[in-house]
Amino acid sequence: MIINQENNSITIPRRNSRKQRIGIVVSNKMNKTIIVSETKKVKHKYYGKSILKKKKYMVHDEENISKNGDKVKIMEIKPISKNKCWRLISVLGKIG
Repeated sequence: MIINQENNSITIPRRNSRKQRIGIVVSNKMNKTIIVSETKKVKHKYYGKSILKKKKYMVHDEENISKNGDKVKIMEIKPISKNKCWRLISVLGKIG
């Protein structure tokens, strides 16, 4: 809590926003869990060439609504299990 002396108001600082990612569903074989693959283009530190980097996330899908190949938006949450700390926000569309 921060007190502003100029106009005698109290400001409550907001907590940090959670990370969000957009990726494609690779697997939905587990119950209430999907695996989402995120691909991003980065430059190599030394050579400067563009490289595609892939990362997989285990995501909590409460209603089992996403299918393989869907483009989804996920958000970081507190850990649900050993590997699962992301939650499905929305299905953005079908790829391909």
